[in-house]
Amino acid sequence: MPHPVSHNPPSHNTYHVNDGPLQPHQTGILRPSRPDLPLDELRRRYQEDGYLFLKGLLHRTDILQARAAYFTHLAPSNILKPGTNAVEGIFNTSNHAAHFPGIGAGSTDENGRPGGADAARFVDLALAAHTQGWYKDVLCKNADLHGFVAKFTGWGGDMRTLRRTLLRNGTPGNRAIGVHYDQIFLRQGEDTSVTAWVPMGDISMQGGGLIYLERGHILGREIEYDFTAKAKAAGMTDEEARSAFNANMMHGGLLADGPAEFGRKHDRRWLLTEYEAGDVVLHTPYTIHASTINCDPDNIIRLGTDLRFVDSSRPWDMRWSNDYAFGDGV
Repeated sequence: MPHPVSHNPPSHNTYHVNDGPLQPHQTGILRPSRPDLPLDELRRRYQEDGYLFLKGLLHRTDILQARAAYFTHLAPSNILKPGTNAVEGIFNTSNHAAHFPGIGAGSTDENGRPGGADAARFVDLALAAHTQGWYKDVLCKNADLHGFVAKFTGWGGDMRTLRRTLLRNGTPGNRAIGVHYDQIFLRQGEDTSVTAWVPMGDISMQGGGLIYLERGHILGREIEYDFTAKAKAAGMTDEEARSAFNANMMHGGLLADGPAEFGRKHDRRWLLTEYEAGDVVLHTPYTIHASTINCDPDNIIRLGTDLRFVDSSRPWDMRWSNDYAFGDGV
């Protein structure tokens, strides 16, 4: 059932990103929405903000069951604090956080394998989690989410869920996700996809959740279109333009590693919030986002997944038709 909508402003706490703390004037609050609002109003907010932060769209128990299954799967890597329940996802601080690196977009050059030999067992298990039944066949096919997105987009039976997903954790103290927008990774298809970011568990304001750049979808579209126009003016083909754009990105397709400086440069705030199991954020392919460093005071591991939807009647990036794998070219 939907949770009560909270709208608490950022507290006096410091929120850390890869290039240092975000100053108070650099932060705002993510606008929450109830899923039962009229569709026209939800669509208006999505177009206006570039995101739709839906409170309690999914059943909390469904999300917590998947969270428990994930950490039970990863338990042999010694990631969990002894004597705690898997669903809590409390990090074993006797470990070095670097041995439990995040995987996914922007973690290494060309989506390579993160970490060294000390991280091998954890990384193998984290990758294998993408193909486990409780994730691939249950969470990724959640009927409440699919039904809402099909209705919200108006795609109906043409809606397709992309098989490639990103199931990512964030252990306390590790580097956060850098600045990017999703079309960077979906450029071999039209810019009509919808991403659903699903926090798998409660995430405190200090817990490393996603942060969204204010009016970032407008800036992302401008960055993309400006580069494309310059490439076309130089006589490049579409494929040459894509390659040139990617060559000018940072490692892993990032616009920047540090959100603090990026926000200052573009005079935009980063919007933060706390998340609860059952919440979902939908965002556009140009919505610029990142994450904070997980500084949760109780050492709770941040867990979330990126699920993406397309209109199958339109051209879409076929590279996303396979399960996530290191070095898969995306």
